[in-house]
Amino acid sequence: MGAYSEFTMVPSELIIPVESPYPEVVAMLASGLTASIALEAAHMESGETVVVTAAAGGTGQFAVQMAKLAGNKVVATCGGKDKAIFLRDLGVDRVINYKDESVKDVLKKEFPKGVDIVYESVGGDMFDSCFNALATFGRMLVIGTTSQYKEGIGHEPRNYPGICDILHQQSKTVIGFNLGHYQHVWKRHLDNMVHLFSMGKLKVGIDPKSFVGVQSVVDAVEYIHSGKSIGKVVVCMDPSFNQKVAN
Repeated sequence: MGAYSEFTMVPSELIIPVESPYPEVVAMLASGLTASIALEAAHMESGETVVVTAAAGGTGQFAVQMAKLAGNKVVATCGGKDKAIFLRDLGVDRVINYKDESVKDVLKKEFPKGVDIVYESVGGDMFDSCFNALATFGRMLVIGTTSQYKEGIGHEPRNYPGICDILHQQSKTVIGFNLGHYQHVWKRHLDNMVHLFSMGKLKVGIDPKSFVGVQSVVDAVEYIHSGKSIGKVVVCMDPSFNQKVAN
């Protein structure tokens, strides 16, 4: 909170030193940490099937790669052909472009026994489709509900009738995740991602559209909500910053 500003005061215990504020590290700090820690919170193992929604976005790109690195089959949803290409380049096993095919139908037909983990950030109908596709003992990670952000009113709640009965009858689990509650493991996960990145085992997609200065933050957020962005959208707060290629 307070990050959409040129200056802010932050408790020292939340500070993690980095070599340089290059865009890839900016992406790791929130989006990457969310994916890495949330999948650990879901007790992800090897040999599982993991579904990632909004997978071509800032955090989805990390989730698909961390799941693949752990030895899992990854299914990813996205909206657009360019995003589908981006995800295939990351090693996704099955990309579902929801503009061309139904997520619900694909999961039901191709994964009749269900999936083990869903990394979900969309909410609404997407939540319903993925939750119903969970296998017995499946885990649904809720890291956001972007489809429920409404202009003028903020976040619009939605009811999910019958969910308690399904949780009980099929031993499914819904896990809420908020990065702020996991401060004690931030550094460990960031160190691991930086190491993977330096070894060429982790890719960090940065959207090429340029946003410079605090006044461009609103435009950057609108760009994300437009659905056009691929990878992490980054705002350079200091126009004089000499951006260098990451090592």
